[in-house]
Amino acid sequence: MSTEARPDRAPARLSPRTIALYAVGSVGTGGYATLPGLVLTYFLTDNLGVAALAAGLIVTLAKVWDVLIDPLIGAASDRQLARTGSRRGFMVVGAVTLPVFFALTFAVPPAWGPVAGALCVLLAFLATATAFSLFQVPYVALPAELTSGYDERTRLLGWRVVVLTAAILLFGAGGPALRTAAPDPVAGYLLMGVAAGLAIGVGMLIASRTAAATGDDPARPREPEASSAWREQYLSGFRALRRSQPFRALLATFLLQALATGTMLAGAQYVATWVLRSEDAVTLVFVALVGPALLATPAWTVVARRLGKERAFAIASCLFLLAALSLVAAVWSPGGWMYAAVAVAGIAYAGLQSLPMAMLPDVISHDERSSRPGQAGTFTGIWTAGETVGFALGATAVSLTLAATGYVSTVAGEAVAQPPAAITGIVLSFSVLPAALMAASLATLRRYRLRREDIEALQTTDA
Repeated sequence: MSTEARPDRAPARLSPRTIALYAVGSVGTGGYATLPGLVLTYFLTDNLGVAALAAGLIVTLAKVWDVLIDPLIGAASDRQLARTGSRRGFMVVGAVTLPVFFALTFAVPPAWGPVAGALCVLLAFLATATAFSLFQVPYVALPAELTSGYDERTRLLGWRVVVLTAAILLFGAGGPALRTAAPDPVAGYLLMGVAAGLAIGVGMLIASRTAAATGDDPARPREPEASSAWREQYLSGFRALRRSQPFRALLATFLLQALATGTMLAGAQYVATWVLRSEDAVTLVFVALVGPALLATPAWTVVARRLGKERAFAIASCLFLLAALSLVAAVWSPGGWMYAAVAVAGIAYAGLQSLPMAMLPDVISHDERSSRPGQAGTFTGIWTAGETVGFALGATAVSLTLAATGYVSTVAGEAVAQPPAAITGIVLSFSVLPAALMAASLATLRRYRLRREDIEALQTTDA
């Protein structure tokens, strides 16, 4: 089939209500992905006095826990869909419990000491991560079941990313603002945790209603897993990886890019404090990042329609690489020009979020031709685990860089001076490191072979 060919029966257009309900879920996704990545390591090192290496280990351990449970949640979500016809149950549980655990993560006072404080933060963040996974894994599985249309999936995920970028702006700028609104840092972090946790939970709860919606590709009969054993659930994920070459290529690309963006996210607060010399500058960094991204998402949808999702994805990746690499000049000449470079990265970031998420349902549909349907949760469990690994290792990479360059941790209210080597390490973790990771992701993206005609051929076959 040529690239211009179209199936005889075009997929039905998704209703505005379905798109809106699904997109609201990104309020939760954006909040959870932004605030812990932005301020948790800084909260540990500069509020509780936890050593940089230990702070990075805490964040990493919580993310490793995500990696362990996400495939299990994915397989359980598939079984719930087969049994009840909906993935909503897990999503609701996650939405209701996350606000409590999120607030507790930032409720630890410095008076408890670094060791006790670090342990309490770890336990609370583990519980937060579990609640988020209960929502996120089935949430990511829904697009493959809401529509079979190649462009409709881009449209659905495009609007999701519009909300996601707005949420990143809201939490990235509003979170630090709430932190400084209270009379002292301890109360500020608690206020931020409570307010942000509630906003995240409400967004997740609203989006859970999408699980009951029906797209143009109604759920076909699904068989439950033959075995509920943990080993079988993990093996089902590995089997999906082994049989689907497009999934392996897309997942590897997304993991590397999550690692790249994770390093920039974890380093943003340090750049604001020690390079731009203002804790409040982190708000301006997020405005520079997310403002252009909010406007650019519809443009990436247009580019994907004309060139294909994979080519648009490659263009966005190259743009982000160049923007990140330019920031290395801040080692010698930091200043306001950095916001312009971050803004270019923000334009690219919109594509990096929407395009791979629009490609994942294509991968799942393609796999269903050679395997049985009803395994979207298995794919998204592995996908979410891979994304988690990327963001976890991003924070770890920043922490290792800080430790290696002599970063000095402190507690709330104390003033310290950082050695020049630590300042250089902060800049490199915000520029060269993400640029190198983005370059590596382009190599894996070249191995992604699904094109528009492949997906539309499936629609023609099913017509």
